[in-house]
Amino acid sequence: MSDSQHRYGLLLLALLATFFFYGVAEPGDLQRTIGTLLVGGTLLLALFAAEIRDSYLRASVLVVAVTVAAVIGASLVGDQRTAAAITAIASALMVVVAPVVVVLGVLRHLRTDQAVTVTVVAGVLCLYMLLGLFFSFLYVAIENLGGAPFFANEASAVPARAVYFSFTTLTTTGYGDYTARTNLGHTLSVTEALIGQIYLVTIVAAIVSRLVPRGPRRAN
Repeated sequence: MSDSQHRYGLLLLALLATFFFYGVAEPGDLQRTIGTLLVGGTLLLALFAAEIRDSYLRASVLVVAVTVAAVIGASLVGDQRTAAAITAIASALMVVVAPVVVVLGVLRHLRTDQAVTVTVVAGVLCLYMLLGLFFSFLYVAIENLGGAPFFANEASAVPARAVYFSFTTLTTTGYGDYTARTNLGHTLSVTEALIGQIYLVTIVAAIVSRLVPRGPRRAN
């Protein structure tokens, strides 16, 4: 396995770890700190996988450190709702940068290899995970900034519930146990569902169908 495959594989594992952590962890100061560290680490791994310049990587380490410090500070001096809003916004901002970096890295590999490889497929899957995490942080931020429950059944959009709702929406599973309460929530959830469905049936399908198998290809 090439170094690039290792990098994107590691990024995908980090995203899965972040997904599972937010899916099971109880909300609180420790959860916000560890969650922000995981998201920040994911961003740094995305930069590393895309082979971004060392100077940018060092600057990103500083940004992640400042963000984690801000989340800890908000947890210590602010109320729970304010701390949750700051954490969700910070995480969403870090997550939204990662797809741009991943896309640049995937395009670079496509130009270099002139073929769809396992590295490209891993990058495409990373983008899918990042999309679901981004919307989950957005739902948490909306509730904590707006003051009212995000869901129609008055259930709070805690991180675990937001991740569950985001990924069931992204995959268009739609269990129906949670639905958005406001017009903004309806629009965002439908937008996520549309993006998820279109992404799977177009980009992912096209990439996987063009995957070059390992080993020499037989001539016709």
